[in-house]
Amino acid sequence: MSVCQKETADIAVIGLAVMGQNLILNMLEKGFVVCVYNRTISKVDDFIANEGKGLRVIGAHCLSELAVVLKKPRRIMVMVKAGQPVDAMISNILPFLEKDDIIIDGGNSEYTDTSRRCTELKEKGIRFVGCGVSGGEEGARHGPSLMPGGSPEAWPYIKDIFQAIAAKVDNESCCDWVGENGAGHFVKMVHNGIEYGDMQLIAEAYSLLKDGADLTHDEMAEVFAEWNKGPLDSYLIEITSHILKFKDENKQTLLPNIRDAAGQKGTGKWTGIVALNYGVPLTLIGEAVFARCLSSLKDDRVAAAKVLPGPNPDKAGIVGDRRAFCEHIRKALYASKIISYAQGFMLLAEANRVFNWNLNFGAIALMWRGGCIIRSRFLGEIKKAFDTNPRLSNLLMDTFFLNAIKKCQ
Repeated sequence: MSVCQKETADIAVIGLAVMGQNLILNMLEKGFVVCVYNRTISKVDDFIANEGKGLRVIGAHCLSELAVVLKKPRRIMVMVKAGQPVDAMISNILPFLEKDDIIIDGGNSEYTDTSRRCTELKEKGIRFVGCGVSGGEEGARHGPSLMPGGSPEAWPYIKDIFQAIAAKVDNESCCDWVGENGAGHFVKMVHNGIEYGDMQLIAEAYSLLKDGADLTHDEMAEVFAEWNKGPLDSYLIEITSHILKFKDENKQTLLPNIRDAAGQKGTGKWTGIVALNYGVPLTLIGEAVFARCLSSLKDDRVAAAKVLPGPNPDKAGIVGDRRAFCEHIRKALYASKIISYAQGFMLLAEANRVFNWNLNFGAIALMWRGGCIIRSRFLGEIKKAFDTNPRLSNLLMDTFFLNAIKKCQ
């Protein structure tokens, strides 16, 4: 059954796509014994023979084998496509579980589905956790941001594993208990919405620097690199600098040759819909979602550009003082980022009021400081703001952010 079949496993992971595999390797690296299962059995054998070769990993060819090798209460992390596949896998697992066993959904599930599953499984004596996982493939392998929520009774049994594999900032794990029912996936949804906002703001700053200041891509790369040394220090600003100066095999700047049509997986849209349902003015994130929708209308935009090409200023229309213009853009970007996060935390606060989740906003900011796409120095200031005043109604009312906005006006 495995290279390690006499051992019992600390946790099982179901689903051997890239995210599942990398989480498994992360767990193994931290000293945990992991049982792996995939619906396509050959993937289990391939993983054991290759990525997991020589490691303390147990391969299960069926769910009954998986249940037998797990320590009790069993801890099973499901890494399959969100929606019906999660429900189907839960139904398949249930016959092999006992009271107080734990199922963890690590996919991008809607928080309403997670709340429903918590209720349904509680009636069967099973503890359910919906865990937001951020950081992509690299994060999963080397330290993601983890946002678990659901059955609070499950947390003591998964805490050690999750906090061990999560990213660390200042020796603190970017993982903590979020709240009951769908709280974890709700927080992950808002995280993704904020990510949409951050990326749209960067895109607009790029457009202004290119068309307003007539900067080359190499010059813009230097501007973003310089911005990354200050309050805008973040993963997205850093990689934007790298992307801007990236050259193809012909030594030409790659970015202008990339199709200007952004895709989306839906979590940003969910954030906007929830904000509308709760009456929260999530304006910046909402516009970021619509910008992606607009960008995807590539054929329509190309056709429209032929009859309405838009302004095409000569060099006299370019700003004179580039340095001053870049500083204006930096301030606008920073102020907009503050507003986006303030709106995101407003939505979290409203959900907290509606569902009585007892969210710790400072802890949430800490969870996002490492491992995830929106990781930044900025989040440390958000944590300080909520640590100073846990009842803070709006980030813009915190002294640090209030002064920052004033300086950007």
